[in-house]
Parts: sequence; structure tokens; C-alpha cells
Amino acid sequence: MLTNFESKSARVKGLSFHPKRPWILTSLHSGVIQLWDYRMHTLLEKFDEHDGPVRSVAFHQQMPLFVSGGDDYKIKVWNYKQRRCIFTLLAHLDYVRTVAFHHEYPWILSASDDQTIRIWNWQSRNCICVLTGHNHYVMCAQFHPTEDQIVSASLDQTVRVWDISGLRKKNVAPGPGGLDEHLKGHPGATDLFGQADAVVKHVLEGHDRGVNWASFHPTLPLIVSGADDRLVKLWRMNEYKAWEVDTCRGHYNNVSCVLFHPRQDLIISNGEDRSIRVWDMTKRQCLFTFRRDNERFWIMAAHPTLNLFAAGHDGGMVVFKLERERPAYAVHGNMLYYVKDRFLRKLDFTTTKDTVVMQLRPGKSPVYSMSYNPALNAVLICTRTNNLENSTYDLCQIPKDSESERQNESDSKRSSGITAIWVARNRFAVLDRNQQLVVKNFKNEVTKKIPTFCEEIFYAGTGMLLIRDPEYVTLYEVQRLVSVGSIKLAKCRYVVWSPDMSLVALLCKHSVTICDRRLQYLCTVQENCRVKSGAWDESGVFIYTTSNHIKYAITNGDHGIIRTLDLPIYLTRVKGNQVFCLDRECRTRVLHIDPTEYKFKLALIQRKYDEVLHMVRNARLVGQSIIAYLQQKGYPEVALHFVKDEKTRFGLALECGNIEIALQAAKALDDKDCWDRLGQAALLQGNHQVVEMCYQRTKNFDKLSFLYLITGNLEKLKKMNKIAEIRKDISAQYQGALLLGDVKERVSILKNCGQLSLAYLTAATHGLDELTESLGASITAEGSALPEINPQAQLLQPPVPIQQLETNWPLLSVSKGFFEGAMVTRAGSSATARQALNINADAALLDEHNGGGDGWGADADLGLGEDDDGDEEMHDALSNDEGQEEAGGGGGWDVGDDDLVVPIELASKIKASALDSNYYAAPNKGQSPAQHWANNSQLVLDHVKAGAFESAFRLLSDQLGVINFKPFKTLFLQNYACARTSYTANPNLQSLCGYPLRNSGETNAKLQRPAMGIKLNELVSRLQAGYQMTTTGKFSEAIEKFHSILISIPLLVVDTKLDTARGRSMQMLRIWRRCAGMRKFKLEEAQKHQLQMAIRSTSSAHRGKPEVTCPFCGSAYDPQYKGHLCTVCEVSQIGKESIGLRISTLQFR
Repeated sequence: MLTNFESKSARVKGLSFHPKRPWILTSLHSGVIQLWDYRMHTLLEKFDEHDGPVRSVAFHQQMPLFVSGGDDYKIKVWNYKQRRCIFTLLAHLDYVRTVAFHHEYPWILSASDDQTIRIWNWQSRNCICVLTGHNHYVMCAQFHPTEDQIVSASLDQTVRVWDISGLRKKNVAPGPGGLDEHLKGHPGATDLFGQADAVVKHVLEGHDRGVNWASFHPTLPLIVSGADDRLVKLWRMNEYKAWEVDTCRGHYNNVSCVLFHPRQDLIISNGEDRSIRVWDMTKRQCLFTFRRDNERFWIMAAHPTLNLFAAGHDGGMVVFKLERERPAYAVHGNMLYYVKDRFLRKLDFTTTKDTVVMQLRPGKSPVYSMSYNPALNAVLICTRTNNLENSTYDLCQIPKDSESERQNESDSKRSSGITAIWVARNRFAVLDRNQQLVVKNFKNEVTKKIPTFCEEIFYAGTGMLLIRDPEYVTLYEVQRLVSVGSIKLAKCRYVVWSPDMSLVALLCKHSVTICDRRLQYLCTVQENCRVKSGAWDESGVFIYTTSNHIKYAITNGDHGIIRTLDLPIYLTRVKGNQVFCLDRECRTRVLHIDPTEYKFKLALIQRKYDEVLHMVRNARLVGQSIIAYLQQKGYPEVALHFVKDEKTRFGLALECGNIEIALQAAKALDDKDCWDRLGQAALLQGNHQVVEMCYQRTKNFDKLSFLYLITGNLEKLKKMNKIAEIRKDISAQYQGALLLGDVKERVSILKNCGQLSLAYLTAATHGLDELTESLGASITAEGSALPEINPQAQLLQPPVPIQQLETNWPLLSVSKGFFEGAMVTRAGSSATARQALNINADAALLDEHNGGGDGWGADADLGLGEDDDGDEEMHDALSNDEGQEEAGGGGGWDVGDDDLVVPIELASKIKASALDSNYYAAPNKGQSPAQHWANNSQLVLDHVKAGAFESAFRLLSDQLGVINFKPFKTLFLQNYACARTSYTANPNLQSLCGYPLRNSGETNAKLQRPAMGIKLNELVSRLQAGYQMTTTGKFSEAIEKFHSILISIPLLVVDTKLDTARGRSMQMLRIWRRCAGMRKFKLEEAQKHQLQMAIRSTSSAHRGKPEVTCPFCGSAYDPQYKGHLCTVCEVSQIGKESIGLRISTLQFR
């Protein structure tokens, strides 16, 4: 039994498969109905309206309906799309045991403990027939799949077959055959008053106890029943009688449910003996028994079209299939060899011609896998059983004249073995029943035994094998008996090699791992569904299938979905936009896919920008996933060319720094948040004209005033002061006067707002005598004393702008990217684009000539004149305090496309550069040197200097098994602090950083490395000082000295092989040994506590005695201390696997 899905819940009493979707309904003893997706392993919905246990549930075959019956005597019909119960049928007087829809008529069949069976019309919602005759609980009732019959099982120890043809004639309209065909009855079924609605046709008696279940065979006149007498009985019937055929004995408790296999001569039953049993219908013997430890089985269901079954038990339910459905196949060149119905067949991919090659030797189990040898034109056919020790393989020679000999059975050589794989022209490897690997010749004779233990073997080319053990997959060379490479990967199920054998995909249950020829890891893709199969595309992309998708994986880790599948398929070849595959019925199929997405990504990765540009212009690249991918990979400008949504275009344009496109999108969106973001982005680029427009659209007066100040535009700053006066914003008005240096205006503002003392001080300080006298008189008249004037007061006069900034701030000159340049060139060849540029440029020149270049409109429009009419016009234009414009209001805030006017010289430059391929744009933000150190170095010190402590911890763990990082804290902080220098460049600017390098002559930033913090000679001198402490008896100080030296070793960086050897060899081993010896001496001398671990130095280890070592200091321990913290170095884990100390770049070559 192969388990597909398992759920945990209360006791399951009813099950029903959806006929088309991967759904299953479960009705629980707790009163809840659950809808599961067994392919995705997810709970889709819960339905909870029954009072008490729900004993049965059933899907409708066409409509989005299902029916349920429970212990509340109710039958409920549900619409799962609307997620609600649409009506309830009431008539039963006791528990409802089973419910079922008719396959054709709008009928529902129900069986109840009230000893009746009822047929309901769910369209009219009425009971149309009541079947009485049983004298105990009716446990089960089912419609016949094709005939007008019902079978029922009852605790009165009988199975009854009912004829409902009369009910059909009364309630169903005549079909295409006419009235005569419709009225054809059965002989003896009519009486004087016409035919009855339902009559008992057969009563089957044979069980000694109550019958729990009965089922019709889908095609044959057979019935199977299961009862509390622990027997499964098979019955045959004809038009006149029914009789018992045979009895299947094996259950040792009540049989709960029994049914026929939809497509094989099998009977499946389960019961309260916690077992599911599969019976051979012809031989009446039990083939398989599947047991559960603690759960009794109550119900079972079969999928109407798929090889799937479900069983409900005390703790939930399980969806399973009886046998493996994966076809056995092998691909060589343009040929596909596969096994179907005990025949070896061949498919030519070029002509799609499918022929039978030969008949295979019959066997009890289906073929598991096969391996093809083109040199000898032979195949190895592997067959597996539930007990692997009984697995066999057949060595078959394919006949040359397949047309004449294809119907004859092949002369195969059968031997025991789990897996057989070709490894050479006339040699093949066999994994035998003892998990041992042997090599045999074409005569099936053993030529070599390979001393290795493995779980599975896979093909890996001539003379090579992939060997799977519990944790690793190893590439093994058969001739030399050596391991070439390995990768840590548990439970690899299938292996798919690329056509040139340069790449390999290792398929696990829920993951795909891609490696190179030597099993060097490239990437892994995790899946929620099961991975089924895979094949390599011509371009080096791996195409694979899951239970419900065809997907792709690129060697850099990018992956995605190509198309959705209704049923699982098994890929054999991918060619262009065609996928050759086999389905579960071993039928060859050709599916069409759209490879545009992964070819587009592959072209980007390989920097084939011509192909990318061609796809952008001609292919249909849509969807948020491709846009997100381009953003992630740093190509937002590519996405701009095919994105139509303005909001998305706006975000992409800001990301790639394209202010022009962002401005167009912002105008189309006209959203305050967009204008704010555009203003920030334009300010970063120094495009103050766009910034001005953004501040105008959002009515951000404070920022607008500051923008005019820093650009020296005093005229517009005066206008802003006038606007603040109209808005009655005294604070903004005073700030504007302060920035303009208008003392009289400041005095007037202070006077108008009642601050006479401040107005007096301002006028007196700046020498305005007339105003000082009038203000002094006013203050004196109020009875207040005049404030004292500070003789040291300084005048608040802002500096006069040297020059008004008319153009945008200068930008660095860098050439446009490939895609931008290509698009500009393409636009340049378009007459429409040229005409548009000419019109825009001419309009800009005309506006500049007419004095409209300020982006604000004429003064008369704003009403900034001295007359009162102008003030009223300004009041009308800005009367809305919330900043909303009135319809037809003044043109000062209605900034259109022509408001941003470009000077003459800039307009001419835009015209020339927009049509020139050498267009310039702002550069992207680069990486800091510290980021380069962390990205491109594998030495611990470089990561510490870069501040990447997490990656430094990971390196220490991989190299030396370090798990306690606390002793490294001081060293890490010291080295990080001295990784950079700081100096002042210009006043009022932030300090700049310098990065001392140990290879200062290197010009490539990616190859530069930070200066060394710890040198080997320093450690040697510290070591000598530690030796002197030991000779003078200062053991505590010496231990601390040696320990500090020990943890400093991983932060060394050396350049030569000699220094590398010195850093790793005997001189440092003395530290560890002496440190270990003195630590033991100190503990014994102090007698504070007993030594917890039996430390034995490497020099005193007993030969032949098992031991584990510390990967850092090399101290040896008894195996019982594996996994503990080392007591010598106090940082590493005893017995942890590691790659060793790495202190030089030479060690990575």
C-alpha cells in the first residue's frame, strides 16, 4: 500500500472522492464534515450543521453538490461553491447510515436504522419511494452503476437486491428510444394494477451475523458483502436468482466495509481488526494485508477513475493506492523504450511512431525500472515486490527483426536483485538482496564485488555509478573502486542526467537538487507537492513535473511554473515547445508548453541581451512574477518596456532612476503619495524643476520655500511670502521675510500679531528710526517699559545669492544601459517620436520666449499686483484651506504638461541626446569595500573586518566545529574597529571612511582584502612568553595566554604555503597539549571538582582504542563524550565533522 495522504481527526464514518477534482469529503463522528485536497495535503473547508455524528457523505457527479446523513435523522444537501447547506430532507425516524446520489437521475438514496430505505428527488425535495422489508437496521444501500437496481445490507443477516425500474418509468421522462423502450418491463414484475415502484428481486442469505456492507461490481453481475461474522462473501446473480459463489476468510473481527476494485479482479475490505485486506477475486485468497496499530477501520471509498482508495479509521483517514503507477522507461537518442502490458515498446521522437519490440517474461509484480544498453541492444528489466528480498531482474536481448519476433517471449535471464544498471558495454551493476554491489557480465556472471553498502544505485555514465546511502549520494568509479564526489542528500529517488552528462538533477520526494558532473552543488528547489519526473531542455534548463504542475529550474536557483496538470505525467523528452511524456496508463502523449519565461530568464543570466530585447518586443511577457524577477535581478528598466499599469511603471521608473517616465506615470495617477515619492527621487538627482512641480501639486509650501531659497530664486520666494499672507500663516510669512532679509516686513508681521516689544527691538537693531519711534510711542502709551537694546546685537541678514540656479544639478556621465540605448535607438528611427520631440522642444522654446518658464503662470493669473482686485483674485484661487482646487480656479496651481519649461540650451541638448545612442544617466549605487570582502572572501578575518559576524560564525562552525562563540567576542570587536579609518573632507560634510588593505596594489574592488589584524610572528612571540610563564610556575596566567593564542589562530591570514603549514602544524599543537596538561594539573591541584571528561592528549592515545577528537584543538576523548563542548579549547564540539582550518587563499584553489 502506497500512502498518498493521511489526515488526523476524529473517527471518520463517511468518505467520498470528487469525480474530477483532487478532493475528498470526510464525515466525522464529531459532527463535522471536512473537505480535503489530497494532492496539496490541505484542508479546504469545514461544514458543521449536523447535531451528532455524520455517518455518510457523497459527492454529486456533475453538480457542485454533496449530500450527508447523520444521527440527527437529517439528510442535508450542500453546495460547496456557496459553502452552505441549501436544504434538509426530513422523514427518517432513526440514524441515517448511508446516502448516495444516483448517477443519472435527480435521486438520493438513504438507508436508516428505522429499517427503511428511501429514495428522494432532490430537485422537488420530496420522498418518492420508501423500500420496506428489512426487519433490523439497514446499514448500507447503493445504486447499481448502470441498472435500475439497489443493493442493501442489514443487521437482519440478509442482503437484498431491489428492482426500481417501475419507479424510473413513473418519475423519469421517456428517453431517445421512445415510449415502448421506456415501458419495457421485466417478466413477472407487473400485476393487475400496474408495476410497483420498487420490488425485492433477490434476498441473499448466508451470513450468520448482521451484514455491514454490500457493493455491486461495476460491470459484472456480482455482489460482495461483509458482515459481523468476519466473512467476506461473493455472490452472483442473474435475471431469476442469486447465489453465493465463495467466501473469503481472514478477518478476525467485524468486517466494516468491502468493495470491488474498479479495474482489476480484486476485492478490498477493512474491518474492526485494524486491517485492510486485498483479495484475489478469482482465487479467493488474500494477497496483501495492511495493518494499523491502534485504529479500527469503519469505511472505505474508491475513486471512480483513478487508482486511489481511501479508508476511514478511529484517528482520521488515509488515501492510498495499491501499486506503483510510474511507468518504467529509458531514453536513448531519439528513442524511448518503455514497458506496457508486459510488452517492451519503442517510440521514435522524430516520427512519433510507436511499435512493439518484444513480449516480456510474465511476472507477478509490475516492472519497477529498466536500463537500456545501445551497444548490445539489450535491456535490464527490474521487478520489485513488497519484500525486497524477492525482487528480481531480467536480462533481455532485443531481437534484431522486431517485426517477425515481437510476439514471441524473449529468452531472458532472470536473477534475484533489487536494481540492475548498465555501467559498461558488456557489464552491469546489481544491487543484491543483501544491499551489496556486484558487477556482472553479459552472461550474468559475477566479475567483481564492490566493497560498499548502499540503499540504491543510479546510472552515472560509462564506468560510473551514483550510490545512495542513508545520508549521502556518492559518485563512484567502478574500475578503480574509488569515490569521485559526494553530496549530502537523503532519500534521493530518481536521477536525471543532461544529454551531455555535464549536469545532473537529483529528485527527492519534495525537492530537486541540481549538481555538476562531479556532484558539486549548484542549487535546490523545494516543493510542497511530490516531484514526479524530469527532463533536460536543449538550453540546459531542467523541466520537471509535480503532482499538478510542469515546472522549470535553472542552475542558478531560479524556478517557476510552466503549466498546470490535471493528472500527473512522467517526462521523457523536452524539445522546443513540445513535451513528450507518459501518463499513468503508459500512453505516450505530447504536450505543448510556452518556454518564453525560462528562456527569457536564461538569456538574462547568460547576458544574451539581444535575445532579451527580441523577447521584450515580440513575446507576451506578463504577470507580476516576471516583473518581480526583473526587479530582484537588477533589471527594472527591462520591465518598463512591457508594463502597462501606471502604478507599476511608476515604481519601476523610480527604481531605475528614470524621472521622465516616473513623471508621466505620476501625471496619469495624480496621487499625493506618488508626487511625494517622485519629489524625493528627483531631489536625489538634483532635478529641482521636477521637485518644484511635485511640491506645487502637493501644496507643500514649506519645502517649496526652502527649494527657492537654495536655488536662489528670490522672486518666487517673494510670491511664497505673499501666498503665506493670504493663507494667514503668520509663521510661514515671518520665516519667508527672514529668508528674504526684509526687515520692514518682519517688523510689520510682529506688529500685526501684537508682539510690539519684538517689533521695537527688530526695528531699533536694524536702524529703522521712524518705525522705532512709532512703536516706542505705542508701547509707552500702553504703560509698558521699553525693552533694552543689546549693543552687541548682530543683524539677521541672509547672504545674497551669487547666481540663480536655472538648470538642474550636474550628474555623473555614464553611458546608458543596453536596453535603454536600444529602446532610444528604436524610438529615434520612428518618425512619430521625432515629431513629438520637435513639438515638445518648440513648445518649450516658445514658452521661454513668452516668459512662461517659471512654471507658475503669469503674475496677472496669480493676482500678485498692488491693486485690490488682484488680492481678491488670489483669495478666490486659494480660498480652500484643505488645498483642493476649485473648478476653473486660477492657473497658478493647475500645473499642466507645459508648466515645466526647459531653457533653450537644455532643450537643444535634450533633442540631440534623446536621439543619440550615447545618452547619459545617473549611475547605480555601488557596494562598499566591506561588502566586497564579505561577498568574495572565504577567510574568517575578512568577514569579521566587514562586520559580517553571522557569516564569520558559520565559517568557524564549518571549519573547526565551533559552537561557543563568546570567547571570540573581544577579538571580533577589536578587528572590526580597526578595519577602517575616518577623516574629514570638507566642512559641514559627514566624515569619509578609508579602508586599509593588505593588497593595496589591487585595482579590482572585488579582489581587494582588508589589512591583517593578527600576524603569525606575533603569535609565535606570544607563545614564547607563555612558555616562560610555565617555567616560572605561573600556570593560571599561562593557561589564559595559551587560550588567547589558540582562539586567535582562526583569524590569521598568511600568503605562503610554508606559513600555512606553520599555522596548522606542530608549533601550534604544543599550545593545545600544554594547555590541556596544565588545565588537568590545575584542576587536580585545586581539587575543586572532579574532571568531567577523560581528556587524553593525542600523543598518549592508546593505539586501537576508539576515540573522538575535537576538530579545533585535536584533544582526544572517549566516544561517550561526542557532542559535548571541548574542555581544552572551550569553543568546539567534540566529534563534529569539519573541513579544517582555512587561513590562506591557497587552500581554496
